[in-house]
Amino acid sequence: MTMAPARPTGAGQRANGNPGAPPGRTGAGAYPWAMAAAITAAGCGAALSLNGVLRGWNWYWAAMTTVLAVALTMAALRSLRAQPLLVTAGGFVALGGVLTLTFFRSSSFLWVVPTGATLPELDRLIQRASETVLAETAPVAPNAGIVMVACAVLGLAVILVDALAVPLGMPAASGVGLLALLVVPAMIKPQSVGVWSFVATAAGYLLILACSQWFAPDGRVQGGSARSPGLMRRAAVTGAVALAATLVLPLAIPGFDRGTFPQGSRLNPWGGATGLNPMITLGSSLRTPDGSGRITYATNSPGPLYLRSVTVDNFDGDSWGPDDRTGSRVPLDGRIDPGYPVLTDEQVRLVTAIDAGSFTSPYLPVPYAPETVSGLGGQWTWDPATLSIKGTDTTTRRQEYLVTSAVPKLTAALLAQSSGPARGIADVFTRVPGNVPDIVKTTAQSVAGGAGTPYQKAMAIQKYLRSSEFTYSLQSPVQGGYDGNGLSVLADFLQQKSGYCIHYASAMAVMARLEGIPSRIAVGYAPGRLTGASITVAGQGSLPEYEADARDAHAWPELYFQGLGWVAFEPTPSRGVVPDYATEASASSGAESLGNNDGLIPDTAPVPSSAATPTAQAVPGAGGDGTGDGAQLVPWLLGTAGAAALLLLAGAPHMVRAGIRSRRLHPKHPDLAVPLAWSELRDLGTDYGLPPGESETPRTYAARFRGTLLGEPDGMDRDAHEAVVSLTAAFEQHRYGRPGGRGPAGVAGQDLAAGVAAVEESLQANVPRSRRWAASWLPRSVNRRLGALLGMPFSAAGRTIRRLPRAGARVGSAADDGDSRSRGG
Repeated sequence: MTMAPARPTGAGQRANGNPGAPPGRTGAGAYPWAMAAAITAAGCGAALSLNGVLRGWNWYWAAMTTVLAVALTMAALRSLRAQPLLVTAGGFVALGGVLTLTFFRSSSFLWVVPTGATLPELDRLIQRASETVLAETAPVAPNAGIVMVACAVLGLAVILVDALAVPLGMPAASGVGLLALLVVPAMIKPQSVGVWSFVATAAGYLLILACSQWFAPDGRVQGGSARSPGLMRRAAVTGAVALAATLVLPLAIPGFDRGTFPQGSRLNPWGGATGLNPMITLGSSLRTPDGSGRITYATNSPGPLYLRSVTVDNFDGDSWGPDDRTGSRVPLDGRIDPGYPVLTDEQVRLVTAIDAGSFTSPYLPVPYAPETVSGLGGQWTWDPATLSIKGTDTTTRRQEYLVTSAVPKLTAALLAQSSGPARGIADVFTRVPGNVPDIVKTTAQSVAGGAGTPYQKAMAIQKYLRSSEFTYSLQSPVQGGYDGNGLSVLADFLQQKSGYCIHYASAMAVMARLEGIPSRIAVGYAPGRLTGASITVAGQGSLPEYEADARDAHAWPELYFQGLGWVAFEPTPSRGVVPDYATEASASSGAESLGNNDGLIPDTAPVPSSAATPTAQAVPGAGGDGTGDGAQLVPWLLGTAGAAALLLLAGAPHMVRAGIRSRRLHPKHPDLAVPLAWSELRDLGTDYGLPPGESETPRTYAARFRGTLLGEPDGMDRDAHEAVVSLTAAFEQHRYGRPGGRGPAGVAGQDLAAGVAAVEESLQANVPRSRRWAASWLPRSVNRRLGALLGMPFSAAGRTIRRLPRAGARVGSAADDGDSRSRGG
């Protein structure tokens, strides 16, 4: 028997749509470039949503370059008919090259090849990005670290979308990669994703779907194709559904149109700890004043105290950050020595009993400067440079402890006498970055340049920041895009003259260093409120109890004066208490400054404001009419979003399988109907536990399929048996028949679709419910494709390993032949 050569599945299509094209290997046509353009449009559209997460637009060019480089590289490889694994690998190589060119050019080879010197720079940028995510709220300054991470994520998303759309043949599922890019801005931006970004991303996604239908009906790269008559109709229907979704989603999903956190926030994968974040993330705590992290304390001080958790002293220009100095920390088992001489005749010693309650942090809140701490559980250490106390294996939660502290009794006259240069202070407290903006330098010079002593300079800076030119606002930095603590943020703050404690503390600390005064920032709690209760402390009797919580989270600057040590100042209006030594030299503004603190500190004097104290205390906790409700909605929203994501992930195999079936049973070219229907029959068998053998003929597999999965041929499953027999004959004629011949009479696309539907109905009726459920929601045909793709690197490595001995044998044989010829010569 003479058997005709097998006809390829796509024989009905001519390469590039040219009937006269010569036989042989053809190019991929326009498909790779059209798909690359669609993926680029979707990726660049999704990147638009990051505006507002990252401040400004300077970062966008790097992001767009990354998307273009990765997409075009994969398109070029695909146009050369490279294997899918090589195309994906090329995408990763292109991503590494463009990131090296953009961020590590100075340490690379030929600008695009990373070297050993690139790794330390990569580690530094990743660390910088991590600090930005933990320390700042959106929008953040687009430093090199966070922009590099954003570009890397965009490049990986392009590779994921490409893999889903082309080699896996699941273009509809490519929206998962685009959705992942939109989740972060949708959650943390006050304006959510934004109209233009959503429209651009949706348009790119529709282009991906259109390209997959127009050029590659069976999920494989084709040389080209004719126009499908139903394409415009399907595109119109899809566009109408997308438009309806854009109108319905803002109504159905709270936070979609204004952001889940309208006041600006950030994603925190470590959960909602109630401890004060030492990285100066005060904005979120102050903008959501829910009264969490409550601390109570009793003290013999005549007034409430600042409770200091951690010192922030390391400033690199991009942000302030703490230096834990792990190598020099001392176990907390004795007296704490400040490490510098205090040349005053009188010191104020205080005793404070603190109950940390639900406040959870590795840093211990204590009054400054602590001398002894008793009653703690767990292991604790203290930093000789800053006196900050940190837990080694424990936190502050539910800790009750007694602190003795001592500070010199300071006066304006005493501070004015300390005019000598600071000695014995580490460089970290005086370091000034080289990229200080001109507005910061000129402001420091104009405000404090004419003062004679360090104290006069400090008072001039504090008086300027507390003047009527500045206003306290939690919202202005978010709305103006300068929330954070870097130098660029500081420049914007000095222009806008509106912000909250971190902006004022950073401004005074930086300007003090510019004027030659060592400075740092303390983070903790501003003085709290009387609770009305009394606590009995051994040796002290009954002491009044105060409370402080997240509403009192605060940052303030500390400046060093020779012979006196670190001295706190209060440049933030409407927060904290201005110390007596900082008001004597500015008596005209002292009363006005203290007036801003009414309701924040207790006052035993019978003044009219004391009667309004309960009302004033209730205002911060309320946070506006809707703040409490919004805070309560946040867990529900996050839970709903997580449940929706899980449902989408669980239903993805089912949706992918349905898309493949629909594409096969409604092909664009009639001559592809039979092979696609046969592929569908094979996948149905695989889904129901009967995959075809590698060397099994169509007729053998059809017989096994009928005998194993279908019921009686003369009973209720008769139509299914006839459909399998008819499809098998049609496929054998298509595959082995005379080229150009006609298939079995009466086999049309509608008949094939009806036959496959009858087979599927019979399968569902003849298998247990568990197998029916697995075939529908966990189809093995889809999982095998994904497994094959994931296993391709290992298979390629195995083939390479198997070839090495043969290659070595050939080399050895060639060498032996050469020696033989040499000896023979």
